[in-house]
Amino acid sequence: MMRTNTPTDALADEAVLLIGHGSRRETSNEQVRTLADGLEQRLDVPVDAGFLELAEPSIADAIAGLAPAVSRITVVQLSLFAASHVKADVPLAIEQARTEYPDVTIHNGRHLGIHPAIVDLLDERARAVETNIGVDRDTDAVAVVLCARGSSDPDANGDAHKLARLLYEGRAFDRVETCYIGVTEPRLTDALHATAKHRPDGVVVLPYMLGDGVLTQRVRDRTAGFDEEYPYVTVGTGDPLGTDSRLLDVLGDRWQEARTDSVRMSCDTCKYKVELDGYTEDVGGARAMLRALTHQADHADRESVDEQPHAHDAPEKHVAVCTNQTCAADGAPAVLERLRQHARDSEECDARITRSSCLGRCGEGPMVAVSPDGVWYGDVDEADAERIVSSHLDRDRIVSEIVDQTL
Repeated sequence: MMRTNTPTDALADEAVLLIGHGSRRETSNEQVRTLADGLEQRLDVPVDAGFLELAEPSIADAIAGLAPAVSRITVVQLSLFAASHVKADVPLAIEQARTEYPDVTIHNGRHLGIHPAIVDLLDERARAVETNIGVDRDTDAVAVVLCARGSSDPDANGDAHKLARLLYEGRAFDRVETCYIGVTEPRLTDALHATAKHRPDGVVVLPYMLGDGVLTQRVRDRTAGFDEEYPYVTVGTGDPLGTDSRLLDVLGDRWQEARTDSVRMSCDTCKYKVELDGYTEDVGGARAMLRALTHQADHADRESVDEQPHAHDAPEKHVAVCTNQTCAADGAPAVLERLRQHARDSEECDARITRSSCLGRCGEGPMVAVSPDGVWYGDVDEADAERIVSSHLDRDRIVSEIVDQTL
């Protein structure tokens, strides 16, 4: 339902739709609604919130609620970088709405992207961590690790590196590194190890995420684990962006761009528009549209996230089972099936279990490799599968008697 407001005459026939991703944690969804309320007060225009998945209302339902009351809707996207949601899913939903409501002008704004206000906000988050761990960039060697979500879109991952560089420029940090919590590399733990080799006085980990959700907690947990394992390095984790008022500055700019048709997208480095090495199969507007249609179906009717996992829900661990010729002959397919069965039956296990080609330990198999822990099990049989799940994947306790090697 659209909020009541008393906008200025020039904007009386306009509304704004703020689109968030949606989360299994209601606190994260409330952050989107809080930003919508703040943006409404900032713009003096009615602002509603809609979600791609996992929360209500959907984009279609939100537009359906606004369309009877206004002749213009400006969509503002609460996405950090331009990946498939920004490039495919949201545009598809808007095109469908334009067909359904031909008398309503619907403008599509871009993502938050790179903005000076966000760099300032990250700088402030880093200062808070420095205070907590007792270091000062002006007198100590302070390194920052900016941890983004990670994407299959190289354009989005490239923007994370650009943001990290802008945070470094003009500030007294010893270094600012970029990493990801999932999907692509380098991962957080690897970045922490690499940064620690430079022996900084303190390491500030900044989770580059909006809400305090599952991924942010993973950043905290893995940082805390590293801090415990390597006490000679002082490490602290900052807060996510949250509902800081500086985000309203960015959203206000994106609103103004959209309603004046001056949105500039990163088409020069978009894998749907140009051939990029390793992503040539994604080129073509038709492919992007097909991907958006199938992906939209994945979003629909997910009442239970646990029973209907989504590709976005990055697991804590990845288990690779060698099913190459030698391991297969020793029973690897049965081990793979048992691991998957026990993982499905477990309430604690958060792992993706896949087959792999040769792991280079022929004669020692079946081989089972658990990442990111770097633990390889050898000579695994069906009975060992239950122990790997119940001990290692559920409780992080290595099954030592079948360990082949650790990396």
